[in-house]
Amino acid sequence: MARLTWDDKARNEAAIRAAMERILSGNLPPGGKADLKTLAALAGVTRTGFYPKPNRDGTTRPGAYQHLAEEFERRLRELQDAGEILDPRVAQIERLKKENAELKRRITDRNEELTKLSEFKTLAISRLAAQHDEIMRLREQAANGENVRRLPAVGDRTAPFGSCS
Repeated sequence: MARLTWDDKARNEAAIRAAMERILSGNLPPGGKADLKTLAALAGVTRTGFYPKPNRDGTTRPGAYQHLAEEFERRLRELQDAGEILDPRVAQIERLKKENAELKRRITDRNEELTKLSEFKTLAISRLAAQHDEIMRLREQAANGENVRRLPAVGDRTAPFGSCS
């Protein structure tokens, strides 16, 4: 592989900076993200220039465009910290996460409400059954005449002992 000339490197850096501005302004290509892969593709350079390179002696040296990658990531992080989301997919994911959390909360609330209503229904049915049993017992007792005293019928509808007034 041939080494880059200073002109090639300057031309590539200008293309990377233009691609960086395009991405950071939110103008992403279809299927692209706000990342180094998309930056390299837009600029027409390989991604390897964004990463450190190993020397033969085991040490590392910075990649040809590593300083631009660091600048891109720093500016991207600043925008994200400021609340701007460049990638529409990331914005959609965040929106869907919020919706999902809200729906989970609503389901939990509904489940609690259903549990309370189910308990109330069980209690109400048991009370109605007990009341029905008591009414049936009292009707049977009245029909058999057990310990039931009949009150005298008042024919003239006057108080039996006189007026209270």
